Amino acid sequence: MIAPPDRMPLPRDFFDRPVLQVAPDLLGRILVRATPDGPIAVRLTEVEAYDGPNDPGSHAYRGRTARNDVMFGEPGHVYVYFTYGMWHCMNLVCGPEDTASAVLLRAGEVVEGAELARERRVSARNDKELAKGPARLATALGVDRALDGTDACAAGETPLRMLTGTPIASDQVRSGPRTGVAGDGDVHPWRFWVANDPTVSPYRAHVPRRRRS
Repeated sequence: MIAPPDRMPLPRDFFDRPVLQVAPDLLGRILVRATPDGPIAVRLTEVEAYDGPNDPGSHAYRGRTARNDVMFGEPGHVYVYFTYGMWHCMNLVCGPEDTASAVLLRAGEVVEGAELARERRVSARNDKELAKGPARLATALGVDRALDGTDACAAGETPLRMLTGTPIASDQVRSGPRTGVAGDGDVHPWRFWVANDPTVSPYRAHVPRRRRS
């Protein structure tokens, strides 16, 4: 059986480009999570670009570590990190090896397997909230550090795969500051989202964390 055009896998060279080209082009693409109970598919509606050593907001700004090692590898792989001691977030590595650029997947619409996503996101008030935010997206898909380094372009069985989907027309793509990024990194308008899409997360500026006295 021949897969429909929107369900064809994205090739690796899609990701082997500058991060600011890849990020907006990911909108409308479909991320599929394979689970023992069936697939969960999310149409991406919001992303953020992080440009490695050129970007103070990037985890790779100060160089390679055990935590960010995947970012320095082959494009098309998944970088998963743990934050605030409770949440996972996922990124797609892009650009040539050793450039350490990646796109954070911030939000999307669950287009397949919503019943499975609901089991993981029991606090969601409706299906539009299932993957509305990077931690919610990762939770809905059951993504954690065990999937760090997964090849989303691999042939054959893989727990995470990017499909062609339906790219968003350029006049429907919006951009602005990244959510919660502080310092020199907060000036970059590297957050991209689909205009008027109800699954896009609300923008929040960085708020310094207060030390307890």
